[in-house]
Amino acid sequence: MDYLTVNRDLWDKRTKIHVDSTFYDVNGFLEGKSALKEIELSELGDVAGKSLLHLQCHFGLDTLSWARLGARVTGVDFSSVAIEKAKSLSEALGLQGHFICSDLYGFGESTQDQYDIVFTSYGVLCWLPDIQKWADVVSRSLKSGGTFYMAEFHPFIDIFLGYSYFHNSKPDIEEEGTYTENDSGERLTIVTWVYPISDVIGALLNAGIHITHFKEYPFSPYNCFDGMEEREKGRFYLSHKEQDIPLIYSIKGFKR
Repeated sequence: MDYLTVNRDLWDKRTKIHVDSTFYDVNGFLEGKSALKEIELSELGDVAGKSLLHLQCHFGLDTLSWARLGARVTGVDFSSVAIEKAKSLSEALGLQGHFICSDLYGFGESTQDQYDIVFTSYGVLCWLPDIQKWADVVSRSLKSGGTFYMAEFHPFIDIFLGYSYFHNSKPDIEEEGTYTENDSGERLTIVTWVYPISDVIGALLNAGIHITHFKEYPFSPYNCFDGMEEREKGRFYLSHKEQDIPLIYSIKGFKR
């Protein structure tokens, strides 16, 4: 199966649904609301005046939120529908944003540019068949001394969703809708992989990223799993036998 074509078709269709959802709240964004969450805002720090590469940027809300904070942003995504929407939002808001339509590995092979910051977040790694190749793209895209930052869903949750915790080179192939409240109900083929945190950290270390920060969180900023409880505003928890499940982890480091 050509996973890239299958998943690109999926995200082209999902984007058309997502831009009209309250989950993404494009109208609120146009009125000045940031798409960024408390975790990445508190941990990445000041981005003003820095060049920032956002890998797997979807249709650019997070990317342009960093632009509002003063970063010189470039967003990369393999969905042409998502990239066109990102460009239109950038133009409508008068925000300087450069958006590139490319799969992550292809981008890594073609680009010569390097950035002060490489950023990625929330539900990105599962679409990639080779975690070391991803980490190598991160490293090649960073200037010497540049910062890498990611916030991602914790793979521990995969156990409760019926997936392996450990990586398998054979992907999971399923038929699913999407996660926004306006899901049309259409079932589309998705191809995904899982990675334990040790694989992610190991790949980054192998690529020359010196890790300075690792943290796990018992909450998610998104209400995206069945049975979640919003105990504090914007913090959604999920428990098993009265114990909180780890839902998010974050990693920060710099290129040696």
